[in-house]
Amino acid sequence: MNAAAELAAQDADLLKLGRALQDSGYRFTTVTPATHARVNGRVGNEWARSIEDVLGWSRPFRRDVVPGTWLDWMASAGVLQAEGDGWRCTVRASTLGGALFFHSSYPTTSSSDVFFGPDTYRFAEAITQHLATGRVVRRAVDVGCGAGPGAVRVALARPEAQVTGVDINDRALRFARLNAALAHARQVSVVRSDLLSAVDGEFDLIVANPPYLLDAQERLYRHGGGGLGEGLSLSIAELACTRLAPGGTLLLYTGTAVCGGVDGFHDRVVAPLRNAGLDWHYREIDPDIFGEELQEPCYATADRIAAVLLTATRAD
Repeated sequence: MNAAAELAAQDADLLKLGRALQDSGYRFTTVTPATHARVNGRVGNEWARSIEDVLGWSRPFRRDVVPGTWLDWMASAGVLQAEGDGWRCTVRASTLGGALFFHSSYPTTSSSDVFFGPDTYRFAEAITQHLATGRVVRRAVDVGCGAGPGAVRVALARPEAQVTGVDINDRALRFARLNAALAHARQVSVVRSDLLSAVDGEFDLIVANPPYLLDAQERLYRHGGGGLGEGLSLSIAELACTRLAPGGTLLLYTGTAVCGGVDGFHDRVVAPLRNAGLDWHYREIDPDIFGEELQEPCYATADRIAAVLLTATRAD
């Protein structure tokens, strides 16, 4: 069953809101949490003055800012919270490559929150660059799909492919279904699965943008486990060694803590790739991200956290 057919009745009104936003030309690029806090902290930004303020910057708003029909859709979808003499919306809407994605509002503090940000844009661009090579994709999976940008990006580029988004977070699955429907990505199915445990067979393309930080609260969207956050990324890479079809590729966008000039994730992931006979390429996309995390005790030995892209391919 495709994502649109699986939408809950409550999400029908969010789908209407999303369509209305698309028709209105809504655009919003989601920034890092640190930048978001700085912008929202400016004098005059206490309350929303536009729909972008409401659904992008997650500012509280009063009735005159949102069209009445849109406010009714938000209310019936259960995404409004009273705040002062107005409301705050508990979802955000970001745009990426012409598509619109609902996800959790700022700040993301709950374990079930669904994150979307600069990593998402870099991940999506990596997928686009890979698919530009013209490789055939019959079956693809987005592991830890979150709001579904990876699955949607693959589906729109390869409309003939069967694309599955998997996650263990039920809220993420809800957003992924909704966002696939908004993008008219009808061949996307969304499955609750711990990694690939609930889906069978081999894949021509496995994409993943997993959590890669150490988080004291172990929030699902953020905590990667392992020594310095690399645990989940290593598990996905090792799993891909057994689930790639001939000619299939793993595209893993993740982060890694660099300590004393050593990238520990790189050193640990190379062995299983070599043992499986995969051709692989590894590169830094951004040498310095989430610098504020270095203040946490668990990163006391880290020089920096880098965004990296691992591409591993099984021979035909």
